[in-house]
Amino acid sequence: MSPATREILSKVKMMVPPMLDKFHKGQLGKIAVIGGSKNYTGAPYFSANASAHLGADLSYVICEPSAAPVIKSYSPNLMVAPLMRESGTPYPQDPHPPNPDSVASNVFELMNRQHVIVVGPGLGRDELMQATAKKVIEEARKQRIPLVLDADALQIVNAEPNSVSGWKEVVLTPNVVEFGRLAKAVDVDISGIKPEEACEKVSSKLGGICIIQKGEVDYISAGGKTMICDLEGGKKRSGGQGDTLTGSIATLLGWRKAYMDGIWDTEGSLDEDEMVMLAAFGGAAITRECSRLAFKEKGRALQASDVGDKVPAAFLNIIGEKEASKL
Repeated sequence: MSPATREILSKVKMMVPPMLDKFHKGQLGKIAVIGGSKNYTGAPYFSANASAHLGADLSYVICEPSAAPVIKSYSPNLMVAPLMRESGTPYPQDPHPPNPDSVASNVFELMNRQHVIVVGPGLGRDELMQATAKKVIEEARKQRIPLVLDADALQIVNAEPNSVSGWKEVVLTPNVVEFGRLAKAVDVDISGIKPEEACEKVSSKLGGICIIQKGEVDYISAGGKTMICDLEGGKKRSGGQGDTLTGSIATLLGWRKAYMDGIWDTEGSLDEDEMVMLAAFGGAAITRECSRLAFKEKGRALQASDVGDKVPAAFLNIIGEKEASKL
């Protein structure tokens, strides 16, 4: 671990709440993952499961009804709400045919009680799912609920960059291909320039929002300086590993609120915007360590579930619990 990485992670650790008897349920993070279509049930589970294993008190999945029993079967620890709808599907439980406004209004009732929302894992390209997710993004911005956008939710940003432009409490997590599409959507030419410069340019064009450009190393920028997370990861690129990243970032953003609320004797004087970048870096570092540990154990047989299983160990290795003597 380089001195620069160690210094950044020491700041990330300031955001981590100690385990104290005085806390009550919900204070250490209420996270909701919105996605989970008929065909994609693993991604929202991996995201919410990472959030829970990192230490969020409450982890929800808001998904399409047929996905709900499948996701529930993966874990009894997650709360699963079958509130999303897909186009052309009959829903006998609904008094009227679903439309984006009616579906989103039901989602709002639950999401407005959360500290952080993840949108995208398993969302798919269905028109109604996409339209509902767009309204969720608009409502989250209005309510100032921090947001993590990944996978098919990035299609919404590509189509309407102004939906997130200038929003300091949103984190985008594109891979290399998705980042290229995002750059094209905001009319930034990234050909022939270094990845860190490309990340800065795209972030700046979007008003300084936080972007993680995932890859061999992870570049994290909010339009100014770029943090580079180059910790060793695994060498298997199985699908679903990015969902561990979104859940980890979401939990750290939830702890950002706990830090700002001063629910324990906090260290340092971290500001709101800085902590968004720190949450992104911390999530990237934990995910890379998860991948390293899982690959060491499983090799080329590694799957996304193996990565998610390593979250507790990765947290201890990369960040660690605070010493009782210092609490």
